[in-house]
Amino acid sequence: MFIQTEITPNPNSLKFLPGKKVSNIGIVEITKKDETNNELVKNILSVNGVEGILLASDFISVNKIETTSWDEIKHIIISLINDFYSSGKNFVLDNKHSESKVDLTEIEKNIVKILEEKIRPAVSRDGGDIKFKSFKDGIVKVQLQGSCSGCPSSTLTLKQGVQNLLKHYVREVKEVEAI
Repeated sequence: MFIQTEITPNPNSLKFLPGKKVSNIGIVEITKKDETNNELVKNILSVNGVEGILLASDFISVNKIETTSWDEIKHIIISLINDFYSSGKNFVLDNKHSESKVDLTEIEKNIVKILEEKIRPAVSRDGGDIKFKSFKDGIVKVQLQGSCSGCPSSTLTLKQGVQNLLKHYVREVKEVEAI
């Protein structure tokens, strides 16, 4: 099995593409070993210098601390992913994490739709994700995950990309903030 890697705009994040299905439940970010029972996720989070992973349908985005070099850990992560799939497993995640459903206003539904259809695909290409958190007094709060979390260009992307797009489609939006 050949695992490809792709650089992202965040120098502390790298996309690993196993060429197989990763997540059957959507995009999930995990930053602590005790947040999961998944063998591969626990093993990657156990690698010295790794601080979080994001699992999407066809890739795993790994975030590291700045003082750790990719040369030190990249081959370990590739080996862990190879071992996982070589053992006969077809995907990493297949059972839904419990998420509480909240009733959204029409404006919030519109914001979520734009985030999911127009913005999420773009940030996913860079190994990240964006999640809607709240809308109040014209301010949209979002959570950046994966490669987007801690990326040097995330502020620029948030203000010039996400904010401008949301303001264009939803007149009630005045500003977008990351939490």
